[in-house]
Amino acid sequence: MIIDGKQIAKKLRISIADQVATLDRKPGLAVILVGDDPASAVYVRNKDNACKEVGFYAEKINKSADITQTELLSEVERLNKDDKIDGILVQLPLPSHLDANQVIEAINPNKDVDGFHSENIGKLMQNKAYLRPCTPKGVMTMLATTGIDLVGKDCIVVGASNIVGRPMAMELLNARATVTICNSKTQDLPAKLKQADVVVAAVGIPKMIQGDWIKEGAVVIDVGINRLDDGSLAGDVDFDSAQQKAAWITPVPGGVGPMTIATLLENTLTAYKAREEK
Repeated sequence: MIIDGKQIAKKLRISIADQVATLDRKPGLAVILVGDDPASAVYVRNKDNACKEVGFYAEKINKSADITQTELLSEVERLNKDDKIDGILVQLPLPSHLDANQVIEAINPNKDVDGFHSENIGKLMQNKAYLRPCTPKGVMTMLATTGIDLVGKDCIVVGASNIVGRPMAMELLNARATVTICNSKTQDLPAKLKQADVVVAAVGIPKMIQGDWIKEGAVVIDVGINRLDDGSLAGDVDFDSAQQKAAWITPVPGGVGPMTIATLLENTLTAYKAREEK
């Protein structure tokens, strides 16, 4: 069975739009794009379009690649104080002369709709999550649609980035699954994966995970999105061979990607509601 991220994301966006239609003020999302990286520009445009679709107020802020750290932090602080803005997102990666961690920490945690601020990650660790990292949260929404009960299941996350791998492991742990974190250097990775009921691949290596590494009937979530030499996109899992073994699997593209953006909108609405309740 294919886990159709496009369809799940569409339903989520419709639900958000229905809620926004009843509000006195539009939730506001500001996205800062530094430089002219083509992939980042596409992501920002998709986020901007998604905001408009659900009725958000969207502010797209383009800054030149030579912006200083001080100037970027000043822009973040301006948005922290802007009452029209409920969520702030700084598109990563940033140019190498900028300190992304310092920029993320400068965002008001209550407006950190990416869920990357150490305060929000800490809450996730304690299972008190408020604004959760978008991709892992989106994956949990996708897993819920399968009807699989995660309690006690053996889950393996391949990849340990701060953006996906680590918070993904915490999401699964909070769902009372048994979680193992692996990476591209893990010894005998195929043998470990053959024991997993759920595999989340987020390692950034095209088609690294082969179908014969997958346990019969497993759920496979492919977070990876890699552009091949011929211009086509591929995930971290070899889809054609893995779908022969998996009970459920996400495609690339059309799987996790749309869910990440829909979850960003969901987080922005959550931030909006929290501010309005104060």
